[in-house]
Amino acid sequence: MTPRNVFRALAVTEAITWACLLAGMFVKYVVGTTEVGVQVAGPVHGVAFIAYCLVTVVVGVDQQWSRGRLLLGLASSVPPLMTVWFDRHVEKRGGLDDHWHSRHDSDTAAQRAVCWLLRHHRQAIVGFVVAVAALTGIALVVGPPVG
Repeated sequence: MTPRNVFRALAVTEAITWACLLAGMFVKYVVGTTEVGVQVAGPVHGVAFIAYCLVTVVVGVDQQWSRGRLLLGLASSVPPLMTVWFDRHVEKRGGLDDHWHSRHDSDTAAQRAVCWLLRHHRQAIVGFVVAVAALTGIALVVGPPVG
């Protein structure tokens, strides 16, 4: 479980779910036959989007990305398929390693928090699932991003 592998897995997952949602939207709005694709792919993409954003923050903190790079990583989740581009972009510039940098004596509280997450895998996974579920619930209450 390296930062590169975790980040890449979520970047690709987010892009695939975006593509599925776009296909569902095509069938719903262009072909006009069914909206099942949107009904299924929409929530799946929403979960993948939230998971990608959370992982981006954790990996960005650990890999000591600048605020600009971190914001670009988060913004890349909005246009379709851009998370894969960002993954390649940041790796080409040396921003994704095969080892975690955060230590218990790191300079920032955020890096020490990431270190805690890495040392407590089970609690981190449960917390991640709870955070994704809670944020997904909030998104469902707020409603879809477009009318």
